[in-house]
Amino acid sequence: MRASLVTPSGKRCSSTKVSHSKTIITSAIELFLNYCARFYDRQFITRKKANKDILTRFEALVGEYLASGTALSHGTPSVAYCAEQLHLSANYFGDLVKKETGKSAQEYIQQKIMDAAKDMLAGSDKNVSEIAYALGYQYPQYFSRAFKKMVGCTPNKYRMQHDR
Repeated sequence: MRASLVTPSGKRCSSTKVSHSKTIITSAIELFLNYCARFYDRQFITRKKANKDILTRFEALVGEYLASGTALSHGTPSVAYCAEQLHLSANYFGDLVKKETGKSAQEYIQQKIMDAAKDMLAGSDKNVSEIAYALGYQYPQYFSRAFKKMVGCTPNKYRMQHDR
């Protein structure tokens, strides 16, 4: 059976016309989606100052989250939690962080946690397990593995190298 299209006047169009119509419609949709992507990306370029403000608030939020002890009871901060606190959608927030820092939002949060871990290791007498729990890790082994992956050495070795 050949594909055909019935026009509003009741006439049938050949399969060649249907094929061309599908191509035209597909091209129009593709063009529309390209414009949408362009305008979506453009908002990150034209809102540099506002984006920097959001990143500053994000860093303060993560710092406050870790300092307040919230991580001890609720675990590490998630992208969804941070986005909600900043009144943004998680997807938009993730895209904004990626455009501004070159890292995903999760990588950026992880980096801030490791920065706090380095400060705690160098500036306190807490053992690695206590630091891991304070930063929201359920298992100190997972913290040690993540620390070694991001910093390049174990938490204990880092402490010995940066002992006060």
